[in-house]
Amino acid sequence: MKQIPPVDLARQYHLIREEIEAAALEVLSSGRYIGGAIVSDFEKQFANYVGVSECVACNSGTDALYLTLRALNIGQGDEIITTPFTFFATAEIISRVGAKPVFVDIDTKTFNIDVDLVEAAITSQTKAILPVHLFGQPIDMTRLCAMAHKYNLIVIEDCAQATGAQWADKTVGSIGQVGCFSFFPTKNLGACGDGGAVTTNDPAIAKSIRLLKEHGMSDRYLHDEIGLNSRLDTIQAAILQVKLRHLDSWNQQRAELAAVYDRLLQPLPGIELPQALAGGKHVWNQYTIRIRDREDCNRPYRDIVREKLQHLGIMSMVYYPIPLHLQPVYKELGYQLGQLPEADRAAREVLSLPLFPTLSFEEQQQVVYGLKDHLT
Repeated sequence: MKQIPPVDLARQYHLIREEIEAAALEVLSSGRYIGGAIVSDFEKQFANYVGVSECVACNSGTDALYLTLRALNIGQGDEIITTPFTFFATAEIISRVGAKPVFVDIDTKTFNIDVDLVEAAITSQTKAILPVHLFGQPIDMTRLCAMAHKYNLIVIEDCAQATGAQWADKTVGSIGQVGCFSFFPTKNLGACGDGGAVTTNDPAIAKSIRLLKEHGMSDRYLHDEIGLNSRLDTIQAAILQVKLRHLDSWNQQRAELAAVYDRLLQPLPGIELPQALAGGKHVWNQYTIRIRDREDCNRPYRDIVREKLQHLGIMSMVYYPIPLHLQPVYKELGYQLGQLPEADRAAREVLSLPLFPTLSFEEQQQVVYGLKDHLT
């Protein structure tokens, strides 16, 4: 039986192989491997795509978040409200600058932070709200930004999984004060290695990030701050320029595949399908279902189903089995199992099915047949 991976980057590469190789060879033959016009051109193109005036490319999505917090002077004594159900980097960078992550439970339907619960978590130490547009689903930025404005808080969008997503016809990364993107290969816009970017309409923030990402250097060998080395390689910028031209088409294909899954999976018992929030444009970095627990199992039934799918050659992923508030490193914050019940439940139930633009209908059918065998 044919094996189906959760994502197949090789297929994507072969579709645009000539474009990618031409762009890479141009960089290699130039001898200019760090910085230069190609990186600057990509920053301008990506800023235009997102709908902002400024884009600063950097080494990773993690660095994009870290540089942003540094540029905003967030640090010791500050609190940032965020979600407990996301990749560790979102909270990690808060701790890395000396601030405190404050976790707010998630919405059961979207997996994003529950906007209804945010206001109760705001204190005199709160400096910013850091929502994550998880799995490609934009959060309700209208309500969140209104709340932030009420309390004079900064909104930093974690757009790592949602490049091209929109809320109220505005592209994520252009709605809050700052947007942070990852170009990790499995993202909707993925490089052939690590990469990231910060988007903003505030030139002062962009200027500060440019300084910090080059060792705090304002002029050659003149260092005004303690920064770091966080540059986007020129060859990655060239590859991203190529892929950016295809992004909207790929996102549309993802949406069409999600609709096929919706139709094929609708009759199956014991699962909950993902729901796109009205008012937003979901770009489906992941198609994540819930597999409800069973009383006769002493572990998540999701794990049993996943193992059975794997035996059939169907590879799926679990994002995320341990929510951030229960990670060992955050034990000192005092969160307990059950305190954020929706995040805890999601960690036991979520399963991301194979989804990538070149996935075939026959492969989707194979995934559904595999699920059907173990859910009926």
